[in-house]
Amino acid sequence: MSVYVVQNLGVSIDGVARVSGVSFTIAAGECVALVGESGSGKSLTSLAPFGLSAGQASGSARLGGVELCGASEVALRPIRARDVGFVFQQPLTALTPHRNVAATLCEAAMQAGGSRPTRDALIAKLDAVGIARAGERLGAYPHQLSGGERQRVMIAAAIAHRPALLVADEPTTALDATLRGEIMALIDRLRVENQLAVLLVSHDLAAVRRHADQVLLLRAGAVIEQGRQLLTNPQSNYGVALLAAAPRLDTPSPNLPAPGAVRLEAQAISVRYPQPGWRRAPLVAVNAASLVLRAGEGLALVGESGSGKSTLARAIARLGRCDSGQVICDGDVWPARARMRIAQRRLIQPVFQDPVASLDPRWTVAQSLDEPLRHLCPELDAKARSARVAAVLDEVELGGDYATRRPASLSGGQAQRVALARALIANPQMLVLDEATSALDTLVAAQMIALLRRLQAERGLAILAITHDLALARALCHRIAVLDQGQVVECGKAEAVITTPAHRVTRRLVEASRD
Repeated sequence: MSVYVVQNLGVSIDGVARVSGVSFTIAAGECVALVGESGSGKSLTSLAPFGLSAGQASGSARLGGVELCGASEVALRPIRARDVGFVFQQPLTALTPHRNVAATLCEAAMQAGGSRPTRDALIAKLDAVGIARAGERLGAYPHQLSGGERQRVMIAAAIAHRPALLVADEPTTALDATLRGEIMALIDRLRVENQLAVLLVSHDLAAVRRHADQVLLLRAGAVIEQGRQLLTNPQSNYGVALLAAAPRLDTPSPNLPAPGAVRLEAQAISVRYPQPGWRRAPLVAVNAASLVLRAGEGLALVGESGSGKSTLARAIARLGRCDSGQVICDGDVWPARARMRIAQRRLIQPVFQDPVASLDPRWTVAQSLDEPLRHLCPELDAKARSARVAAVLDEVELGGDYATRRPASLSGGQAQRVALARALIANPQMLVLDEATSALDTLVAAQMIALLRRLQAERGLAILAITHDLALARALCHRIAVLDQGQVVECGKAEAVITTPAHRVTRRLVEASRD
């Protein structure tokens, strides 16, 4: 039985066609996946018929026989509340920050007109999506949950009103390999148990290969290939390029330049957070972790969700809390809790996961790049700053034409290059990459890796890369450090860690990363 039927769907924004001629059918219990590069129209195709994008949908999209295209917002609102659930790409921003888990689930369950669920019913909903200690988690807020827990809460909210269709837009972005498998297995189980139709938007070809019944490859808003064969034997040139660009663990390690002298040494870094209740001991997020990073070297921090990767990196770069231990950077000792001087701040610069969110939407690219120069390089006048802005845009392969653009007019790959340019503009010695390619499609991520390799060689940059992607770590980094419960449990050359993992956590991550 067909739940969702799309025929000749078109989406236009301000009169410009962004999607055209897309057709597919999803039956009960079936998963259809949309794949393609950034800007190909995947999200517009999945969201515009429901009135959740800036685009105007045309053609036909029928959910349970009800036509969505051309329907008013008043008509679409009860359909969204009753018949469809949404899992968005960034759960931390999609979940309301001042609502705890219980309030989020109550709102979702009642949106179709149902009664307020009991506490036991809410616990059962969390149990159904595999959240441990469900009773305790009901009172937690989004920032108190791990990435995997937030994604599971969003899935629980999306299905709380028992929809016929689940629209999952990049549901595993930024999750480690183990959690990616668990989340996709959860969606599989729910669609089998509840005969749930699933529309999956993803650039994770491995997840699509394992879980989708039908696949559509989009480019420039049009379907250029359709069918599961494109995941193994694509017929289009673009499909071949997409498959070739997907990082794989069995790809040989590249010839990276030899590292230079020690640039940074982190010694016994610990981070502890107080917990509510005067009798409760503090939460130890990082426990006496030590790392060494050399000039021109890439070091990947990998581990499962909540292992302390980002907390350790932020403590080292003094972007977050550091309760004990010290960092030695170019012979300069940074004690814990010490205030950073401008000269020290210039040495380490971050590149965050969501580039658009990290850029001020009101500022042009030139203004975003000029700001760190005014604070970190006060000796430069306006003319010198303008010249450096132009030079760094060329260095990240954008060019001066992008200086007047704003974040909303940039693709994901372009925004990430701007974020990288902002980190490079003060001439740092080290970059901290926090999942810097996880939100990018396969081809754009491959381009970013190639750019980072070039900059690493030309500038002698040390790179501390937080990533859940072992294949990316192998492609970019000389060494891999594996964290578990805030401790470095394994550290060595990338090739050795992946081919002969010693720790159980590393073995689990490697196994989950294999296609």
